[in-house]
Amino acid sequence: MKRRSLVFVIGRILAIPLYKLLFHYKVKGKKNLPKTGAYIVCSNHLSNYDPILVSMTQKRQIYYMAKKELFENKFAAAMISELGAFPVDRGSGDGEALRMAEEVVQDGRLLGIFIEGTRSKTGEFLRPKSGAAMVAFQTQTPVIPVCITPKNKTIKLFQRVTISWGKPLSIEELGLQTGTPATFRNASRRIMDEIKQLRESDLTS
Repeated sequence: MKRRSLVFVIGRILAIPLYKLLFHYKVKGKKNLPKTGAYIVCSNHLSNYDPILVSMTQKRQIYYMAKKELFENKFAAAMISELGAFPVDRGSGDGEALRMAEEVVQDGRLLGIFIEGTRSKTGEFLRPKSGAAMVAFQTQTPVIPVCITPKNKTIKLFQRVTISWGKPLSIEELGLQTGTPATFRNASRRIMDEIKQLRESDLTS
């Protein structure tokens, strides 16, 4: 996988004015993402637009896991792969997807993970999954919390959306000195707490 594909660069240029019109989005904490180095970008998840909304806020390309069904069409598979997606079988323990996720960060790039594992239909936060913490521990990669905050809980066209970037959380700050299930759960809750704090800040500013 390339640092930034041409499809991503062109797609981002074309998508920014369109999404500005559709969602009136604004970005906070953009400079919290360093210009280089591997990070796991952990965000809440509200809609199918989320990967694009988060990706447009930064020039660095973010690589996301995507359900394998999206890759059944060869042309579509080629396009979304260039945009930074790679397939995962959500119904099983997909070792190949985990290997690719580790490869992304080991190569100094950004891995995007929706920490809740699925979309929240109500806009309320769901219980965080342990996948991001597990990859962070296995690759010793810091995590950057990101919060998507719509004006009225859910993503709707022509209503403002705020995308806020928090400061990087080190392995030590996440308490990931050991790779136990309890440690992963605690680290996941810490990441989610940071995302919630970003939401609170967005709603009061």
